[in-house]
Amino acid sequence: MATIVKTPSATWKAVIRKSGWPTTVKTFRTKRDAEDWSRRTEDEMVRGAYIQRATAGRLTVESALKRYLEEIVPTKRPTSQVADLKRARILTKHLGKYSLAALTPEVVAKFRDTRLAGEDRKGDDGRPQPRTNNTVRLDLALLGHLFTVAIKEWGVGLTSNPVMNIRRPAPGAGRNRRLSADEEKRLLDAVDRYSNPMMSWIVRIALATGMRLSEIVTLRRPQVDISRRIVRLVNTKNTSPRTVPLSTAAVNQFREALGHPIRPIDTDLIFFGEPGRNGKRGPYAFDRMWQDIKREQGITDFRFHDLRHEAVSRFVEAGFSDQEVSAISGHKSMQMLKRYTHLRAEDLVGKLDRMPHRQ
Repeated sequence: MATIVKTPSATWKAVIRKSGWPTTVKTFRTKRDAEDWSRRTEDEMVRGAYIQRATAGRLTVESALKRYLEEIVPTKRPTSQVADLKRARILTKHLGKYSLAALTPEVVAKFRDTRLAGEDRKGDDGRPQPRTNNTVRLDLALLGHLFTVAIKEWGVGLTSNPVMNIRRPAPGAGRNRRLSADEEKRLLDAVDRYSNPMMSWIVRIALATGMRLSEIVTLRRPQVDISRRIVRLVNTKNTSPRTVPLSTAAVNQFREALGHPIRPIDTDLIFFGEPGRNGKRGPYAFDRMWQDIKREQGITDFRFHDLRHEAVSRFVEAGFSDQEVSAISGHKSMQMLKRYTHLRAEDLVGKLDRMPHRQ
């Protein structure tokens, strides 16, 4: 039985001590409320359905995200860590003051709709700037994983994950951006004009191999075997190591990069930046130059990742089988690979003409 006592502040404190359960205490304004809560709680304990909700009521989303960033995020890949930190700031801005117990599916759904409509971000003209479905899906994925960890590992008393009870935005259709011959020539001419040749090497290697930007800029000398014409990738997006074969064009780019006289001796990164405050060099960063080049050439809608789309599509057009292309690109499923193989309709016209026709 629960012990119910009146406190000096004229409230009523209910204390439940039950074998096999931690001592549970809660304060109420009236004795009847304390008695009702005690009966419900003891009944839940008997049925094995009791959940300690006090922690969920005290722990805010902001505090939970801080713990998540300290304990969970460091176990992820570096690129995921950067993305999670950015999304954690967004979640804190919108939902940080809520307790985990107060974050209902209705509140999460409102956050989703606000982000999709762009109501939280205005452009220079004062108009909302909507986020893409995939961006909001990733925001919700982080929030949902936060609740999963809190419930399963931190012992936070919640009956359900609110993110699991709302509609997710539909997945995006995937990009279908290909380089025209003229755009490719202008792009390569532009990167070749920069005094630092690393940007040119990176862009040309991406176009020749289909490797992701993160995979290229983090390459180290032992990973590149010029004699065997291969690159060994260990840390990839899908966590599966793979070996990428190199074309003659790719080999020439790597040979120039490895043999260039500007290479310092204090790093084995192939594409390196200037030393940081700690004296160590990180990967070469060229995002600002890349944006400038795209504006100069009038192809602002082209992303660096589209070079991967272009390369994989060219592998398919060259006659490589799906298995051969996935071995090069690292796609685990044919469905994912299909999103990257956008064949030009005009390139299929000749094949249509060669099909046998019945008279």
